[in-house]
Amino acid sequence: MASKDGPLHFVAVDDDKVILRAITAILEAEGHRVTAFDRSPKAMEDVVKLNPDCIISDLMMPDVDGFQFCKFVRGQESLAHTTFIVLTAKTYEFDMNRAYEFGAHGFIRKPVDTETFYSKVNRILADQVELSFWGVRGTLPVSGEHTLKYGGSTNCVSMTFPRDQMFIFDGGTGIKRLGDHLMSQGRRSIKGRIFISHPHWDHINAIPFFTPLYVQGNEFQIFGANQGDISIREIISAQMDGVYFPITLKEFAARVYFRDVEEEEFEVDGVTIKTKLLSHPGKCLGYRVEYNGRSICYVTDNEMFFDGSEFHNPHYEKQLADFARGADALITDSTYMDEEYASKVTWGHSCISKVVALADAAEVKTLFLYHHDPDQTDDDIDAKLETAQRLLRERGSTTVCAAPKEGETVLL
Repeated sequence: MASKDGPLHFVAVDDDKVILRAITAILEAEGHRVTAFDRSPKAMEDVVKLNPDCIISDLMMPDVDGFQFCKFVRGQESLAHTTFIVLTAKTYEFDMNRAYEFGAHGFIRKPVDTETFYSKVNRILADQVELSFWGVRGTLPVSGEHTLKYGGSTNCVSMTFPRDQMFIFDGGTGIKRLGDHLMSQGRRSIKGRIFISHPHWDHINAIPFFTPLYVQGNEFQIFGANQGDISIREIISAQMDGVYFPITLKEFAARVYFRDVEEEEFEVDGVTIKTKLLSHPGKCLGYRVEYNGRSICYVTDNEMFFDGSEFHNPHYEKQLADFARGADALITDSTYMDEEYASKVTWGHSCISKVVALADAAEVKTLFLYHHDPDQTDDDIDAKLETAQRLLRERGSTTVCAAPKEGETVLL
């Protein structure tokens, strides 16, 4: 695929001249060169000679449709480096899957939005994963002047991949903000996968407020660990029972499926998922997401006991380090400073020195501090970050440490 660095040569193919002018204007405004064709046979005739970095093609065209054009391009050895993006008004999942089967790298739906079109193209070109934090607190949502920097919403992280696969981790109050964001984009036929670490309230209690679940045409699959004889479907359904909440699962207009997950490895939408049972009351799962040479670990809630403690389990900590080994990002339970943790042993959460030791042992690239105690202010989280960075320096570690803010997006 083409690199996003520097000016690129695009070939745009669409029998709608208005679309062609819009594409050309957007890409040229970003400093790129565009060769536009309103006839696909002419584009097919010239494309090998032009040797573009990226082709953006409509699907529904006379003479040669987008599928045929994509198949032709993928069959040319000299165009192996060329990124092929489908731009179409067709909204059917069949057409999207078919485009990928023919070798397309990305799929963008019309109409062309001048505000978001280039960012979508750029994400496909760069083959980046968008990692977004919608809630970084644990236990309870908080508000007030001392929580403005990092936000007060509870657990929710999303990952969006170049082919628009969307993974959501946990459904704390942050998932409402994610839902509002998706709805504000005017998106149709949203398809997402929701991975629940465990069913404590701060990880599931805002699922009923995730607006896309109430929109017909959307589709979501919810993954999570059962709790003995209680399935993940029963867990989510129970908190929406009429006694506790006025809306039940029957009110979801989207198609919603459930899948119980154990400690295992499986594939979802072309992305590999590995799970790990964690040290926390009840059955709790950590997730490792692997995509095209990159890996992201979401490990919360999790308790690692002080060395020398009667509860310390070095075998488990080695297993956990192996699970996170070499990850580009480790998002993990960093609830307490060490002095706070001393009085909260067996509560199911970790202190900063143990988290740093895990990240360093696993040789992760970036450690993201997550699941902050509700009593901690922005200043407290700043201090926790400074402590973690100092401890990593003292270890001579190459791991970078960050404390993400609610609403922050990182590209991997």
